[in-house]
Amino acid sequence: MSAKRKRDTGPPSTGPGEKDVLAGFLDYLRGAVAAKAEGVPDAQARAPGVPSGTNLLGLVKHLTYVERCWLLGEDVKDWQATFHLSSEETAESILAAYQETNAAANKEIASWDDLTEAGPRVVKRGKSGPSRRWTLTHMIEETARHAGHADILRELADGSTGR
Repeated sequence: MSAKRKRDTGPPSTGPGEKDVLAGFLDYLRGAVAAKAEGVPDAQARAPGVPSGTNLLGLVKHLTYVERCWLLGEDVKDWQATFHLSSEETAESILAAYQETNAAANKEIASWDDLTEAGPRVVKRGKSGPSRRWTLTHMIEETARHAGHADILRELADGSTGR
């Protein structure tokens, strides 16, 4: 395994508004996650990199469901299942689903005028969900956390580092 170093990509340029900054950083992190999973041979992208069984494609699939829940309002019944791949799923299909979900979520975010309103997450027992501001911040945190995991898994897979 030879180390491959990509140039790091600096933080995104965004508009000055709060929503522009939050959405810009979320897109930046999404791109980092996708880049880590692109070009990895299927067997390596599916291989658990750590004892918990976490793998690159499972992280991307999980983040797809996280966005569908928090930004598109879809209910997710079994979060652990979102990390697991079927034999029919490929790197291309997982990445395409993630990018399609990102595009749909970006349309939803673009429609938001007031970040204090409740976000679209499915809410239990008639309670309002967290604000859109909280939702965007949570999505940045969740995506950044898994981007870090993806960094490590990609380096373990083929030695690649950088964003």
